[in-house]
Amino acid sequence: MSRISLLKGKSPDYLRALGDSLHAAMVEAFNVPPTDRFQIIHQHQPDELIFDRDYESGGGPRSDDFVLIAITAGKPRATEIKQAFYRRLVERLAEAPGIDPKDVMVVITTTLGDEWSFGGGAPAAPLLRGAAS
Repeated sequence: MSRISLLKGKSPDYLRALGDSLHAAMVEAFNVPPTDRFQIIHQHQPDELIFDRDYESGGGPRSDDFVLIAITAGKPRATEIKQAFYRRLVERLAEAPGIDPKDVMVVITTTLGDEWSFGGGAPAAPLLRGAAS
């Protein structure tokens, strides 16, 4: 599952391209099945999304196009897979919708299988043991 936070004001086409590019990068480099797409897009007023425009640890300077992507994954990935995903993601987002790589921040959190239910009140633990989420 991905939560995407950005400033308000982007068009529906921009938001669609953002979600499509994120999902494509996850399929290509994060070992996520094509049908495993769950995204929430949060658009915020400028005083509701606070970020350091000049934070230099691998990013910045940041613009009003800054996007924070929080991914909750159902299994851990190797460092090499995460690094490949980060690279592919910023490439995809630069292509569409046209986000500068310096404006992309990603946080990945890993959870246990028994912390998911995909519906019907059934625990997902048996499903996630072999799944890529």
